[in-house]
Amino acid sequence: MSGFVGLLSALAVAVAGTGALHLLARRTAVSPDAVVDRPFLAGFAPEEHALSRFHVRWYPVTVVFLAFDVEMLFMYPWALVVADAGVGAVVEMFVFLGVLLAGVLWAWREGVFRWV
Repeated sequence: MSGFVGLLSALAVAVAGTGALHLLARRTAVSPDAVVDRPFLAGFAPEEHALSRFHVRWYPVTVVFLAFDVEMLFMYPWALVVADAGVGAVVEMFVFLGVLLAGVLWAWREGVFRWV
């Protein structure tokens, strides 16, 4: 039982802290009001619903963004260890870049880079 004292005390602190934060949030919350409940848009009423649909042309743009974002996410750590990993790591990176290039070429075919 003595091995669980630290675990139980940490659990008690976490539960007490969570309860205290909830109590603090209830005590300091602003009462519901029509002005407070409106979304902030420089004082103007919103012109469209918050869950309105996006135009379909933004989805291919998202694919291109993800292609470049994922590329940079994996290339930086790869560049740090490529000298130690050898030729296999270089081949794997070019295969990875080929898959991302396929996504970019698809987006190009769909006309993502034409903005008119």
